[in-house]
Amino acid sequence: MEISDLSKIRNFSIIAHIDHGKSTLADRLLEMTGTIAQHAMEDRILDTLELEKEKGITIKLQTARMNYKGHILNLIDTPGHVDFSYEVSRSLAASEGALLLVDATQGIQAQTLSTIYKALEYNLDIIPVINKIDLPSAEVEKTIVELKANFGFEKDEIILASGKTGIGVAEILDAVIARISPPKLPEHGFTQALIFDSFYHEHKGVVVLVKLTNGTITFPQQMYVINSELVLDPIEIGYLKPGLHKDIRINTGEVGYIATGLKDIRRIHVGDTITSVTTKNAPILPGYLAPKPMVFASIFPVEADDFPQFQEALAKLALNDAALTYQKESSQALGSGFNCGFLGLLHLEVSQERLEREFDLSLVTTTPSVEYILKLNTKDMSKLPNVNMANFDSEGNLHIRTAGEYPDPSLVAEILEPWSKLEIITPDTYLGDIMALVSKHRGNYQKLEYVSNQVVAGRRHVILHYEIPTAEIITDFFDKLKSVSQGFASMDYELLSHRVGEIVKVTILVNDEKVDALSFMVHKSVADYRGRRLVEKLVDLIPRQQFKIPIQAAIGGQVIARETIQAFRKDVTAKLYGGDITRKMKLLNKQKKGKKRLKQFGNVEIPKEAFLSALST
Repeated sequence: MEISDLSKIRNFSIIAHIDHGKSTLADRLLEMTGTIAQHAMEDRILDTLELEKEKGITIKLQTARMNYKGHILNLIDTPGHVDFSYEVSRSLAASEGALLLVDATQGIQAQTLSTIYKALEYNLDIIPVINKIDLPSAEVEKTIVELKANFGFEKDEIILASGKTGIGVAEILDAVIARISPPKLPEHGFTQALIFDSFYHEHKGVVVLVKLTNGTITFPQQMYVINSELVLDPIEIGYLKPGLHKDIRINTGEVGYIATGLKDIRRIHVGDTITSVTTKNAPILPGYLAPKPMVFASIFPVEADDFPQFQEALAKLALNDAALTYQKESSQALGSGFNCGFLGLLHLEVSQERLEREFDLSLVTTTPSVEYILKLNTKDMSKLPNVNMANFDSEGNLHIRTAGEYPDPSLVAEILEPWSKLEIITPDTYLGDIMALVSKHRGNYQKLEYVSNQVVAGRRHVILHYEIPTAEIITDFFDKLKSVSQGFASMDYELLSHRVGEIVKVTILVNDEKVDALSFMVHKSVADYRGRRLVEKLVDLIPRQQFKIPIQAAIGGQVIARETIQAFRKDVTAKLYGGDITRKMKLLNKQKKGKKRLKQFGNVEIPKEAFLSALST
């Protein structure tokens, strides 16, 4: 295809609230265009991960090239969960249009609003589609009214479809050709390709997915990665249909792949620009904002011998997941591992499961946390023997992500915790419960906006603006929000800044020995509750010994919670009969001294299973 054929190319994404049928509709598009043969079709074919099929959610964006009525249609299927909004932004950056999918049985939900706002930020052409119209509970007319009221669509713009039965799929394909703009040709003549995704292939090395905005890439041809200052000798190029299909060229406006042959997976970065080695001075394309991890947790292999395999697996996963960050860490209790950064708890859960399943590993994950900034009252490094110097910023402040990194409290002048800008989109029916929930989590109300002044089905959608400590929304806040709003509300958050807070380190002591792997950082107002809850849990998890085991939660030198695991007791007086009471007391005192000595020199080994169960609390 030559540059003059740009009018025959369409690049589009499917955006929607989670579980509104994006992947199922993608199956029908691939089937109707003949991209996938009928005998090779399976449910959710673009969900390539076993975990995606099992959970019924899309985790990774997927690309497929379709041919339809003389046009090339490049489809990018996207996730819907808030934790994977970064994947959505990457899909939209590589598209000129989007299908806005709304479930006819549920109507507009909050994530529908947030995703369409993302699409409008990229100036994409939007095609509204109402899905699942074949279901008995479908409320098509009500959903049409909601789309018109909230987004201003006309009734004849809205396509009625069913991803399951194929109703309206042909109309969708025709609308993609008619209503989505073709790629635009830049004014300059440089070759430019934007890397919007990458993954590791066992035989082809690092494979990057690119959208070629200008010029032509042919094989063989040396390429140059501008930001990385890296010269590439690709071993293969081609298109995704949706598997890798080898070709000799990628043309302007098309979406394709470049197999680099690189084995060092850290040398390629999503968002970078690829050009020809002869045009190294080509302008850099606007890339993606670097994802900012919100949640940090340390991950350790259960078996120490698995660490090299775990290190390699994590590096490969990080290439497939640009939002995942990691750095090496060691723990006296758990051995060598990595402190990893995630976008949210679902992201953490999915990453751990992928590591365990795809690389056959058994892992332990510590309590999730955020990054705190400590202002110290000393510059004497001899008082900070275990602190990593790389964690200090240019102003001399210490950045920590785990409780184990927290220094002596007497050396800390103040601690700053991260705050986020939180936007909750919800029907106004649930305003009271949601505002109470956010207030309970230390949120500061900013303002309220109505998405539309028109009442639809007895309610209006509103946007609540809050500022809230990031630590309050990284655990189960999203689940609670869904619960109080019956699934209608959704949220987006963006890191604002660090602010002074009453954050304390709760240290867990087992038999008077500190266990950093179980210690955690928390706001002072809930420290007692959290400490007491964990201590009570540990009593049931740690095996009994021949001596009493005290389990304590402490802030500095103050114990805030304590439980005791009672010792096994042998009845040493069972053999006695008759005689004076002093004989019995003599044996009991001897037993007591023995247990005291045993406690002094005995060690309490906390099993890995106890760590795993305690950390899940």
